[in-house]
Amino acid sequence: MTTATPKDRAPGTPDVAGTTLVVLDMAGTTVADDGLVEQAFGAAATRLGTAPGTPQFAAMLDHVRATMGESKISVFRHLAGGDEERARQANTAFEDAYGRLVADGHCAPVPGAREAIEQLRAAGRTVVLTTGFARATQDAVLAALGWRDLVAATLCPADTGPLGRGRPHPDLVLAALLRTGAADDVRRVAVAGDTAYDMRSGVRAGAGVVAGVLTGAHATEALREAGATHVLDSVARLPGLLSSLERPDA
Repeated sequence: MTTATPKDRAPGTPDVAGTTLVVLDMAGTTVADDGLVEQAFGAAATRLGTAPGTPQFAAMLDHVRATMGESKISVFRHLAGGDEERARQANTAFEDAYGRLVADGHCAPVPGAREAIEQLRAAGRTVVLTTGFARATQDAVLAALGWRDLVAATLCPADTGPLGRGRPHPDLVLAALLRTGAADDVRRVAVAGDTAYDMRSGVRAGAGVVAGVLTGAHATEALREAGATHVLDSVARLPGLLSSLERPDA
């Protein structure tokens, strides 16, 4: 494969021979959110002693919306004012509520997401799914969708090491690379997500392609400001993007 020279390369094209590892977010990117995070947050807010409909609840919900994509325990640490016990109680309430919604059938893939993953794999790319949720919640979503064996690995913040850092840190992306060994250069990694936190994580990890998608929390401007190299209507367009960036005339 011939690689375009730096001056000819499209923005976001790795200056190495193609993308070999693709790291995809789940809720809002490959899994339809449909307000489930906000619904589950109501249970967590109650655990923090904040009643829905109050100004304090509204302020907390604004923070949750602004930090979509971040590790959920980190969000609750902020909302609990650094009180670790209260943060963990709230996070447990959130995860339990989200899990119940999933069990009740409120879980569906983003249209075309499974097909996109299959196309990426057929092109020889390794795919990893990541989330800011706890492992139990991630597993419940994967089971509900029948995706347990769809990708090479699935990662949550607890899988990144002792610190358990999620986005916007680069840890999930780098853990995907280390876990799979699918890339010999971080520039051969593509990251896709629906939030500014996904974009920052990809940029900090040095990924060659950092693609924002418009099926989730944040709009084009926020994704671009956070470092997106590309913004797509949906993850369904990602296989075509990566293929086009690797063509000599792209």
